Amino acid sequence: MLAFQGIATVAMAKPACLIRAEQPLATDLTAADRSTISLAGSASSRLRDVVFVVNPRGSNGRTGEQWKKLLPYITSRLGSDCNQICESLTSGPCHAIDITREAIREGAQAVVAVGGDGTLHEVVNGFFWGGEPVASHDPKSSHKTALGLIPLGTGSDFARTYGWKNDPHDAIERIAKGLRSRIDVGVISGESGDPHYFINEADIHLSAKAGYYASRYKKFGNLCYVIGALQAFFRHQNRDLRIKVDGGEWEVCSQVTALCVGNAKYFGGGMKIAPNADPSSGNFEVVILQDFRWHDFILNLHKLYNGTHLSVKNVFSRSVQSIEVEEIIPSDSIYVQSDGEYLGFLPRKFCILPGAIEMIC
Repeated sequence: MLAFQGIATVAMAKPACLIRAEQPLATDLTAADRSTISLAGSASSRLRDVVFVVNPRGSNGRTGEQWKKLLPYITSRLGSDCNQICESLTSGPCHAIDITREAIREGAQAVVAVGGDGTLHEVVNGFFWGGEPVASHDPKSSHKTALGLIPLGTGSDFARTYGWKNDPHDAIERIAKGLRSRIDVGVISGESGDPHYFINEADIHLSAKAGYYASRYKKFGNLCYVIGALQAFFRHQNRDLRIKVDGGEWEVCSQVTALCVGNAKYFGGGMKIAPNADPSSGNFEVVILQDFRWHDFILNLHKLYNGTHLSVKNVFSRSVQSIEVEEIIPSDSIYVQSDGEYLGFLPRKFCILPGAIEMIC
C-alpha cells in the first residue's frame, strides 16, 4: 500500500514548477494556486511526473467539482507508476499556456488538460514558444512530454473524433496505459504577432462569429452553439473571399458564409463539420459553405450534426496542407477563431504541422 504525504497547496513563482516527492515545500509558497500530491514509496523505473491542468470554472464550475471527486481515484490508479502527480488550477485566460510551458521545461512526462476544448486549446499552445516547440529550446533535453486529456467541458469536440466519451475514468485508464500517438497541430499566422496553434478546428466568418456568441450561453450546454449560430445570422452578410491553397494561385470564393479548417472532425458541440478530417493524416479538411441563408442552416442542421452536409448544394470540401484566406474588399469585419478562442479578423494563413505532438490515446 502506498503511503501518501497528502495534498499541499502552494503557489508557484514559476507556474507549474514541479516539486519532487523527496523535496520539502518552500516556505514562501503560500497562495492557493496549485496542489501537489506526492507519492511516497514509488521507486520503480517507471517513475514519471504527470501534470494535470484543471480549469475549475469550466462548465459553470462543474469541472472543478468533478475534479475534486476524481482525485482519490487518480492517486490510487496512477500512484504506482508516478513519482508525482501535480495539480495546477488555472486562474484565468492563458494561465494554462504558462503552466504547460513550465511543466515541459521541468521535464514532465505528460501534461493532461482537464476540462473542455478551451482548456485543451491553451495546453496545446503551451507546447510551443517563440514559433518553436518548447522542448527544442533546450538542446540537452531528450525527454518527450506527451499531451493527455480528461474531457469534462461543455463541448469536448476534439474527444468526439476519437470516440471518447465524457467519462473521466475512461480517460484515466488511457493515461495509465500511456500509449502515445503522434498528432498534427495547426498553426495560424497573421500580418503581425506570434503564431497561434490549434488542435481541433479553426473557423472564419459565420461559424467563428457563432462561436464568439456561443460563449455567452454556456449555461445552456451544447444548445449554446445553436443559439450562437442563430444570433450570428442576425445582420450577417456573405462575403467574397480569396484563398490560396498549398502555395498555389489565388482563387475567388464568392458569397462565403463560413470557412472551416478541420484538423479533427467536430465543432460547435457535436457538429461533424469536417467528416473526413484525421488528426494524424498530415492534412486539414477545409469545408466551405457558400451563399447560405438562415433557413438553409435550419433545414440542414441535422446534416451538420451527422456529417452528411458535404452533399448539400453550395458546400465544398478539399484536403490541404496550408490555406491563406483574405477579403477581396477589406472590411476588418470577418471573424476568425480557433477551438472557441476569438483571434480577430482576416487575413490569416493556416498551416499544418504533421506529428507535432505526442498524445496519450
